[in-house]
Amino acid sequence: MTGGFDLRALLSERGAERYELHARYLNHQLPRMLHTIGFDKVYERAEGAHFWDADGVDHLDMLAGFGVMGLGRHHPVVRQALHDVLDAQLADLTRFDCQPLPGLLAEKLLSHSPHLDRVFFGNSGTEAVETALKFARYATGRPRVLYCAHAFHGLTTGSLSVNGEQGFREGFEPLLPDTEIALGDLDALERELRKGDVAAFVVEPIQGKGVHEAPPGFLRGAQELLHRHGALLVADEVQTGLGRTGDFYAYQHEEGVEPDLVCVAKALSGGYVPVGATLGKDWIFKKVYSSMDRVLVHSASFGSNAQAMAAGLAVLSVMEDEGTVAHARRIGDLLSGRLRELVPRYELLHEIRGRGLMIGIEFGRPSSLGLRGRWTMLQAARKGLFAQMVVVPLLQRHRILTQVSGDHLEVIKLIPPLVIDEADVDRFVTAFTAVMDDAHGGGGLMWDFGKTLVKQAVAQR
Repeated sequence: MTGGFDLRALLSERGAERYELHARYLNHQLPRMLHTIGFDKVYERAEGAHFWDADGVDHLDMLAGFGVMGLGRHHPVVRQALHDVLDAQLADLTRFDCQPLPGLLAEKLLSHSPHLDRVFFGNSGTEAVETALKFARYATGRPRVLYCAHAFHGLTTGSLSVNGEQGFREGFEPLLPDTEIALGDLDALERELRKGDVAAFVVEPIQGKGVHEAPPGFLRGAQELLHRHGALLVADEVQTGLGRTGDFYAYQHEEGVEPDLVCVAKALSGGYVPVGATLGKDWIFKKVYSSMDRVLVHSASFGSNAQAMAAGLAVLSVMEDEGTVAHARRIGDLLSGRLRELVPRYELLHEIRGRGLMIGIEFGRPSSLGLRGRWTMLQAARKGLFAQMVVVPLLQRHRILTQVSGDHLEVIKLIPPLVIDEADVDRFVTAFTAVMDDAHGGGGLMWDFGKTLVKQAVAQR
C-alpha cells in the first residue's frame, strides 16, 4: 500500500459491484447482453489457458481475450519482465532521448521478417493499421486503399474505412474513399489498380470474421499486381501473427510473399500492456520521415513505453525458448483433425477450417425434416442464433469459453492461448460432441434456449 490507496482492499470492498458499475458508467449494453445469455460470470483468478470463477470452478479459455493472450494468462517470464522494468525506474518517455528497449524489440521482431527494415510502435492493432494506411498513402502519393469484403482491421475512422463489415460502418460514414473487393479476386484487384490511384491493398491472410483463408496463390498474385502498378501490400497480422496459425506470421505460409508493411499487436502485449507495431521497408519509412522537420509527423504519446517493450521482448523470448509456433501448429492440427472427424456424424456441422490455432466451426442447414424445421425457425429470426446456441451450453454446462465469429454468422471461432495441450483438446472435443448430440437429439434444453433467442431477436426488430 502507498499512501491511502490500497488496490486489494478496493477490489475486496467493491469487486462484487462489477456489473452494476459497468452498466452505470461504461457500455450499458455489455452487461445486459451478458445477463441475457448467461455469461455474467464472476472470474477471480487465471493462469495459462484456464481461469476460475468465484466458486473455484475451472474454465477452459478458447477465446484468449480475442487473441491477446497468446501465451495464456500471467506467464511467469512476462510477469517477471514487468516487475523488472518497474523496479528499474527507467527515465521513460522523455521524448528527447533514445531508450534501448524499443530498438531491441524492433530488432527481435524484424528477425522474423528479414525483408523488412523498420518498426513504428503504437498502442493497439487499429493504430498499427492506421499507421500502415498513412505510410502507404504518403509513400506512394496516392489516396485510395483496397480491402476485402468481410475484413476486420479495427474501429477507428481510418481502419473502419477498410472494414468489410457493414454493421460496424453504419452511422459513421462518410469514411475514407477506399474500395472493397472479394477475398481471392485477383481480377477485381487488377481492375482497381488500373485506375492508377491505389496506394495499397490491406488484407488479413486469414480473416477473423468467419475464419476464411486467402486462396492458395492469392497473396503472391496480389503482391505481383500491386508492385507492377506501384502500390503496396499490407498484411494485417494483428490476430494471425506471432504463431497463431502455426507460422510466425500467417503470410509466411505462402512462399514468396513479402509484404511492404505488416501490422501486429494483440499477443505481443503478453496480455498485460497494450502494444501495436507496424513493420515496413526502409524506403517507406525514409519517405515518411524525410527530414528533421518531419521527425514527429507520425507519433504516439505512449508508443515505445518501457513496460510495453519489456512485455514484447519477454513474449518473443518465451516463444523461442518454448517452441510456441511449432506447438501451435501441432496442437492446432490435432484439434482441427479431431473436429473434422465429427463432420460426417452431425448434419448440422458443415465445415471445419482454418490453420494452426485459428479454427472456424461452421454450421449449416440440416437434411432431416425435424432439424430442418428448427433451423429454419432460427434463420427466420436472425442468422447466427444456432452458433450462439452452441456457445452458451459450452460455457454453462462444460465451462468452456468460445465466441461466435461475427454478427449474422453461423460460425464459432476458436483462438485459444497457444499453450493449450492435448488434455485441453480432449476436453473441448468431448464437450463439443455432447453439445452436438444434444442439438441433434430432437429437443431438450438447447432448443428451448433457441426459442428464447428467437423471441429476443424478434423483439429487437
